[in-house]
Parts: sequence; C-alpha cells; structure tokens
Amino acid sequence: MIKIAFYDAKVYDVPAFTKYGKERDIEFKFFEVHLNKDTAHLAKDYDGVCAFVNDVIDKEVIDILYGYGIKIIALRCAGFNNVDTKSAFGKIHIYRVPAYSPYAIAEHAIALLLTSNRRIHKAYNRTRDYNFSLNELTGVDLYGKTIGVIGTGRIGKVFIDICKGFGMNVLAYDKYPNSALDVNYVSLDELFKKSDFISLHCPLTDENRHMINKDTIALMKKGVGIINTSRGGLINGDDLLEGIKERKVGFACLDVYEEEGDLFYQDKSGHILDDNTLRSLISMPNVIITSHQAFLTQEALGNIADTTTQNILDHFANKRSENEICYHCGKIESCRKKRNEKCF
Repeated sequence: MIKIAFYDAKVYDVPAFTKYGKERDIEFKFFEVHLNKDTAHLAKDYDGVCAFVNDVIDKEVIDILYGYGIKIIALRCAGFNNVDTKSAFGKIHIYRVPAYSPYAIAEHAIALLLTSNRRIHKAYNRTRDYNFSLNELTGVDLYGKTIGVIGTGRIGKVFIDICKGFGMNVLAYDKYPNSALDVNYVSLDELFKKSDFISLHCPLTDENRHMINKDTIALMKKGVGIINTSRGGLINGDDLLEGIKERKVGFACLDVYEEEGDLFYQDKSGHILDDNTLRSLISMPNVIITSHQAFLTQEALGNIADTTTQNILDHFANKRSENEICYHCGKIESCRKKRNEKCF
C-alpha cells in the first residue's frame, strides 16, 4: 500500500480522498497543519505528500522531504507558484490537478459579480433586520456592458461563455491567445481602458505579479469592477485599496488574497487581524471577500481526489503523466514528456 502524508486537511477533503484511496490502495494520513519546514518531519516514513495552495514547498522543505526518501509531491490544485520546482528537479517528482471543475471557478466569479453589482449581500443583511428599503441598492444591467477577461484557459473560456449568455461585450487578453476561441483579443492596456468589469483567470508568474497596480488602475474606467478568483498575487492589495478610496474602483470581489496563507480556510473570528490591508478591504462597503472558496463544489472535490490519486498511482507504476511538472515544463524542446517519459 502507498502511504501519503496529506497536509492542510479539511473536513470536506476527507470523504473523497478516503473513497478513492481505498479503491486505489492508497493510505492517506490527514494532517491539519500546513506543510512547511517545521512540519515536514511529519512525512517521515511516508512514500509521498499531498499538498495544497498555501503549503510552503521551498528549497528547504524539498531538501527535508528528500532526506526522508519522499518520492512524490501530489498537489491537489492547479497552481504551483508555491513550489520551488527547480529545487525539486532531480529529487522529488511534482504532480498537479490542472482542471478539476472550470465551471466551479467561473460560476463563483459570476456569483461575485452579480452579488456585488446588485448589492444582494446588503439586501440580505437588511431584510434580516426587517429593513425593506431599496435605497443605495441600485445596480446596472450586465447586458451590453464590457467585461475584460484576463486569461482564456479552461476557466476563462467557461467564464466568457457565461458572460456572452448575459449579452455582455467580451474583451480578452492572454499571452497565448486561443485562435479557436470566438473572442476579441486586445492588448492589456486596451482591456484596462475599455472594460466596465475585469475578471482575472490566469496563473501567477513572476511576469504578471501585481498586474493590477496603481498604474494599471489609473488606466481603468471610473467605477470599474474587479473580480479575482485566480491568485492573490495578481493584485497589489495596497494599490487596490487606494483605488477604492479614490472612487476609481467601483467594487472589488476577491476570492484570493496575496497574504492569505495563514488566514484563509481558518476560523479567525476570535482573533484580531494583523493584516491592515486585508482588514481595510473587508471594511469597505463595496468589497466582497470569500476565502478561496471558488473551487468548493461536490463535483470539483471528487475530481480533485480522482485525479490526485491517479497521479500517485501513475507515478509508482512508473507511468508518464501529463500532470507532472518541473521548472522547465514547456520551455525546452528536449522535454522528456514529449518522449513519453517522466520529467527525470
């Protein structure tokens, strides 16, 4: 039986991973703590680890795990910006779940847009106090408005389809445009200038970190709405806060936050929040924050467990997998995956 140390385990993770683990002869040990240099020792005597978006998988952690004989890090998420893939190369194989439910993420982004635009969250709170006033609840028709979509992969495509269903005008930007997608690709500057709403659906890289900042916000329409269900580091939180204070940004909907690691997925209701930027954003009447919730559907959880356990099986069966990643994935012509082999 394959033994896997499962970090940052939540109640909703356990059923699906237990089910698929039993079916595929994989034993998971569920740990509630994050993976980092102080908790990596818990993986001793295991064959691999299963990690999530807020686990710290830097060179130090990789070296510790490698010293324990860990052979695989199975990420149960699409993004891997928290992994030092260069340090892992030649030591530990890294796998991810590239697509678990693009519908879950896209639908959550739309839900945030609709909720903020029509002030549904405010109306809900009012009526619970028997306040049935409609003052300050006026939104706008989405029909005919322009939405800028940054990133047109699986999630971005689904989001675009939904927006078209509302009759919205869609502008898109992607470093690698999809010629098969019926959408109007424009430059980032044009997207920023012409969009009534902007939704982020791209991975976080060194190149696009803080792509939403004081300079790009200055290009945007007054009253622009910003939705981020991708990665928190795409937005400079302080600059966004200033844009809101200056009434340049009409509303912001954030399912991710750059410094979410020690906050999201946890109950902090009895604590004083030390993060001044996040505390200020939460206090704003035109900001909605959900704690990295967009993926959380029954379908997505099942798909994540299915793909992750299959990644683990494929690795120990010495099979090549499209879901394996390394620091030079897609960047060199000699990629071993093209020869139907593991990355190393």
